[in-house]
Amino acid sequence: MVVFPVILCGGAGTRLWPASRPNSPKQFLDLVGELSLFQETARRVAPLTTGGGRLIVVAGESHRDAIVQQLAALSMEATVLLEPEGRDSAAAMAAAALWISRQTPEGIALFVASDHHIPDAEAFRRSVMTGAPAAARGEIVTFGVRPTGPSSAYGYIEPESDGLAKVRRFVEKPGREQAEAYVRDGFLWNSGNFMVRADVLLGELEAFAPDVAAAVAGALPDTAGDVVRLSDAFLHSPRISIDYAVMERSGRVSVLPVDFRWSDLGAWDAVASAGSGDKGVWIGAKGDTCLVRAAEGIVVATAGVKDLAIIVESDAVLVCSLDRAQEVKALVDRIRQTSPAHAEGRSPVATLEEQARAFDSWMRLAALPLWAALGVDEDGGFREALDDRGVCASAFRRARVQARQAWVFSVAGEAGWPGPWRRLVSEGLNRFEATNRRPDGLYRTRVSTGGETLDDTASLYDQAFALLAFAAATQAGVEAGRMTARAQALREGLATLAHPAGGWREDGGHPYQANAHMHLLEACLAWEVLEPGGVWTAVADEIVGLARRHFIDAEGGFLREFFEADWSPAAGEAGRLVEPGHQFEWAWLLTRWGRARADDPWATETARRLYEAGLRGVDGSRGVAIDELDDGLAVRSARARLWPQTERLKAALILGEGAPDGHAAEALKGLRTYLEPFGLWRDKQDADGRFVDEAAPASSLYHIVAAWVQLRESMGNG
Repeated sequence: MVVFPVILCGGAGTRLWPASRPNSPKQFLDLVGELSLFQETARRVAPLTTGGGRLIVVAGESHRDAIVQQLAALSMEATVLLEPEGRDSAAAMAAAALWISRQTPEGIALFVASDHHIPDAEAFRRSVMTGAPAAARGEIVTFGVRPTGPSSAYGYIEPESDGLAKVRRFVEKPGREQAEAYVRDGFLWNSGNFMVRADVLLGELEAFAPDVAAAVAGALPDTAGDVVRLSDAFLHSPRISIDYAVMERSGRVSVLPVDFRWSDLGAWDAVASAGSGDKGVWIGAKGDTCLVRAAEGIVVATAGVKDLAIIVESDAVLVCSLDRAQEVKALVDRIRQTSPAHAEGRSPVATLEEQARAFDSWMRLAALPLWAALGVDEDGGFREALDDRGVCASAFRRARVQARQAWVFSVAGEAGWPGPWRRLVSEGLNRFEATNRRPDGLYRTRVSTGGETLDDTASLYDQAFALLAFAAATQAGVEAGRMTARAQALREGLATLAHPAGGWREDGGHPYQANAHMHLLEACLAWEVLEPGGVWTAVADEIVGLARRHFIDAEGGFLREFFEADWSPAAGEAGRLVEPGHQFEWAWLLTRWGRARADDPWATETARRLYEAGLRGVDGSRGVAIDELDDGLAVRSARARLWPQTERLKAALILGEGAPDGHAAEALKGLRTYLEPFGLWRDKQDADGRFVDEAAPASSLYHIVAAWVQLRESMGNG
């Protein structure tokens, strides 16, 4: 017998508000110990996979990051099946059963809830092994907990006899008097956990709920990977629980009485009964008996109170009698009408207009003045980074930073910033020309602050930013003739980097990549505005053609990073890398390119697919776009740098995702968490939400200003 434990992560735990809310449901909270209920469940069932099984988790996409991170904290592996939208338990279980049947047709699925409390894990596993032979024979074995007393919080099961027996009937949660009668008559609490052979469950679904079976069969892709997204065909499944779809209709259902301690922790009284639900700092008077949970930084003090649940979160407080804990759900329904954000567990997001005004002021009054004063050396060269004292410790200058900063001040001048932008652009680009230009018209990668060559290679990435800087300076009227001549010479010099299979080679360990081409496309579009219909248009179209044929996965709609010489995906992990920030950035660029090509329909559709792929990399709990996914769009690195936040904002704005659904407002909110009040910023945020303590890199200002410019254009200020 091969057992596949399946953890079902549905539900929001409304009665445990305000700790449990849709954005942080109870299964991911540490309600009765140091681990979350989900982690406790995973630890409890994982040993049952011995013999060839595997842990499976079924959840909604919004909970993907929490699942991946909490499993990683336990050093556990699992296959995570992500639903595009919840369709109740029958569809979720059908997806898991179908996945199991493809691996081991007669594998036994053990379905368990993610939010139940079972302190004696060994007793639970013994019960599973007791029921496994019956499941292997084709029975659906559900676990009926022997009641410790009458309860109206649980459903009940009436067995036909003692021991493992057929189920006579399932009954819903009863009133108090009926519950007492059920306990006297030998009924069992319905734990909702059961085990069944995968092929048997699929057969029962075919017989009793064929629409569920058909929808799931069309939704489960035949792909490998730890995280598997069910396709939108899943949405065709009717919303129906497994109880109504199968359990109350099948003749195969048996119940195994079990004695282990069990609670679904459905409300605060159940948490209190578990005996270890207190959290945070509580100072109570002698004789006070309460369940108290206080958020970090908050102290709860009580005097003369008993049998209360006092739950204090940063934005909401619940005080209720424990014997009325079931009424919290009705309270949440009322809160949802008056303050949806507090019911859902998300801070109200300021409107896009409000945030845009604050961002614009920060840019004009803090960031641009600071970098114009402290981010420039006396010779006109731009500094690499500034620490919180305004000091730059770098003894080198990279070509990309010199070009990016010149672009920044050019577009700032175009936007009406009154600082010394014209001088900064002119002196910066002339110093760049003197120290970085090679005899072949290309620009070397790195020089010292004194101008000595440190790295003479010419990367495609750096050439793209030099072209972009020259275009911005020309547009702003800074030495336009000289800048145009430099751009023409540089464009001709790019011939030495041309690749026979199309596109251009990059310097370094990944010579065939999408990123450098992306910025070259950006530069070409900038020059196309100045010189319409010429060679810049042809180069832009060539890059888009390369993206269409090779960079963008035709089936998945996402963009890869690295390639072989024939532009097929690179071997190994390099070829599987998907960066959410670049999905957004390409979506922004392709939209601009498509609009310049009479609203090219391919560009429009592709940009939206890229944007959707990028959203798969947004960590809902932190509100930021993370650094890396794999080609299954599963998290590869949960670190979140600043620049993906700017690209998310640009894409949301240009695709018209602003006011109606809040995408742009949410993106701008995420970006602003990185910005310091006085004009610096944080660049790297670890998976736990903490920022890396380091100097602010000048290179980020290009991304920030690009988002600022797009925001101004989208809101009619460009």
